[in-house]
Amino acid sequence: MARALGLDFGTTNTVLAQAEAGGSTTRSLDFTSSAGVTDSMRTALSFMKDQNLGAQALKVEAGQAAIRMFIDNPGDCRFLQSIKTFAASAAFQATQVFARRQQFEDLMEIFLRRLQTYAGDGWPEEISRLMVGRPVRFAGGNPDEKLAIERYQAALTRFGFPEIHYVYEPVAAAYYFAQSLERDANVLVADFGGGTTDYSLIRFERHAGQLRAVPIGHSGVGIAGDHFDYRLIDNLVSPEIGKGSHFKSFGKLLDVPAGYYANFGRWNQLSIFKTTREFADLQSLVRSASEPEKLELFIELIEHDEGYPLYQAISATKMALSKEEEAEFNFSPLGKAGRKLVKRADFETWIADDLARIEEALDEVLQKTNTPADAVDKVFLTGGTSFVPAVRQIFTRRFDAGRIESGGELLSIAHGLALIGESGDIAQWAA
Repeated sequence: MARALGLDFGTTNTVLAQAEAGGSTTRSLDFTSSAGVTDSMRTALSFMKDQNLGAQALKVEAGQAAIRMFIDNPGDCRFLQSIKTFAASAAFQATQVFARRQQFEDLMEIFLRRLQTYAGDGWPEEISRLMVGRPVRFAGGNPDEKLAIERYQAALTRFGFPEIHYVYEPVAAAYYFAQSLERDANVLVADFGGGTTDYSLIRFERHAGQLRAVPIGHSGVGIAGDHFDYRLIDNLVSPEIGKGSHFKSFGKLLDVPAGYYANFGRWNQLSIFKTTREFADLQSLVRSASEPEKLELFIELIEHDEGYPLYQAISATKMALSKEEEAEFNFSPLGKAGRKLVKRADFETWIADDLARIEEALDEVLQKTNTPADAVDKVFLTGGTSFVPAVRQIFTRRFDAGRIESGGELLSIAHGLALIGESGDIAQWAA
């Protein structure tokens, strides 16, 4: 029977892990939904009215099942993803879901309730403590850390857990990695999520067989994989559907508003965009556009809800560029413009500013702790963005290749949290 449950509530994916008997091993919780069985869950929700449930009831799905419900019912379904990015935003007070006001803590609770249902009998009967991962820096332009934790706490206390503890996500990943250390070491963990990049520098030592740690320093930045996806779209897709083109107004040649294309930052925003005044304005520009065929193509993408297929095509291209110097971008709704050969060098140019900020955060943790690169014994890279070669080069330029390791890209944080929950010295790990 598990005592500690680790929760990695991620921007893109969420994982729950429980400690097995004795506390030295862990396992992920499995979730069974209409989309199948998985040990991680996309952090997404879909809501839809269902007359079979009553006039006021809503059908709710999470994860891949939520995505499927949204794709199958684009006009009747309210879809939310990347919920975590709103946690530290004071500007986000609530959102309306079929005339119901849902605050962040409501959405977090609803999502985790669905996971609890999907876990079925696999959900632990008794949990003495919940170990929750949190980023070093929350996403957003001016994140309010205190507000974010208050919202987390408000949502999680509704489950009745006897104890709730928070641990920096890279610290949890470091603890998971440190189980395999054969000698004392200074460990730098770089955790690349969907919305944030976080660093933790920790000294691990073993005393009488017990793993002990001294936190040295932390840093982070609200940039990660989602930003890279947007850079690809902004360079491969947006110019083909009118970004940078012009229209005539009262005898003047004006730029098509770039704000229309900001909706590509999250694919589900395109469906919402369809219902806005901005979309109506875009449609009206076609008659006066210098390249009307591009805006017409933009409108077709919106009307046919091509946001998710575009996201899949972009993700496939990014993954291919992690392995090859060139990769094909293939998105048939764009016609001929939807087949392009993309060079890794060009991709790296597009994300150069993002890479610079990621490296600045690394400089921050090393400089403020007065830690030279040669004093770091191990570097542990985790998260899908760690596979991007330009990201890895940030570390290979500073650290010997033999000191750099990776693994457990989706699972290390949740499993590290569960292990910390059984360690007996939770206080030294808590954020």
